[in-house]
Amino acid sequence: MKDCIVRASAARGHIRAFAAYTRETVSEAQRRHQTSPVVTAALGRLLTAGAMMGVMMKGDDDVLTLKIEGNGPVGSLTVTADSKGRVKGYPRHALVDLPLKENGKLDVSGALGIGVLSVIRDVGLKEPYVGQTILVSGEIAEDLTYYYATSEQVPSSVGLGVLVAPDGHVMEAGGFIVQMMPDAQEEDVAALEKALAGIPSVTKLLHEGKTPEDILRLLLDGLDPEFLETVPTQFYCNCSKRRVSKALISIGKDELTDMIESGEPAEVKCHFCNTAYTFSTAELEEIRDRARS
Repeated sequence: MKDCIVRASAARGHIRAFAAYTRETVSEAQRRHQTSPVVTAALGRLLTAGAMMGVMMKGDDDVLTLKIEGNGPVGSLTVTADSKGRVKGYPRHALVDLPLKENGKLDVSGALGIGVLSVIRDVGLKEPYVGQTILVSGEIAEDLTYYYATSEQVPSSVGLGVLVAPDGHVMEAGGFIVQMMPDAQEEDVAALEKALAGIPSVTKLLHEGKTPEDILRLLLDGLDPEFLETVPTQFYCNCSKRRVSKALISIGKDELTDMIESGEPAEVKCHFCNTAYTFSTAELEEIRDRARS
């Protein structure tokens, strides 16, 4: 099964829903950042959520950023997505090792700790929209459910899951977002709540071979779901040596001079994809000539 996001509506358009399969996307993030299992699970959940929230945007140039900043050992997670299903992200600290929880699951909430979730939407206006809420659990899905209810006043249910093998590889990853529109009827709400109460975890469903369409059928049982589109999703970073050189300009002439005087090439890594770019002293001198003091 290829990574994708399926968009659907139900209850005569009163409910909208998204379900995603993201194993390869999360695997690519794990490979690039060499994350420990608990960080893979945390970053993978946020990547999956970001991908689904990204395709909710309409403009080709719209950009969504999700950021979690906590007092746990991971420090922070940052994810950026666009409306085409492309997503990227990174943790502040990739190698965090915590004991499993009593139920045998990875301790994502312990890795993140107490903190803040920020949702930033840049849709081409003068200022981006920024919404913030506290982390209510640190499990990410519950935090996003709380964010939608408090910051956007959209009753929502978010489910996210990443199944990581003992050797660190990603076995399954995916999630769903279901939202009630303002004109939803009470019977629709009751039917959805009943379905949500009985649905197994995302990772269990995926491990059983369920597709995003299968998950949506379970969530929207009895609500006449209509499948609208399937969007491919992937880990994608648009960094390049030229973009990184522009970032180097911003550090100023003094620091660039120090780098040049060391006599060694400088290696700069992209935070999002961990790609390393090497700049010779001649290239650094050219960048310094373009930089402000």
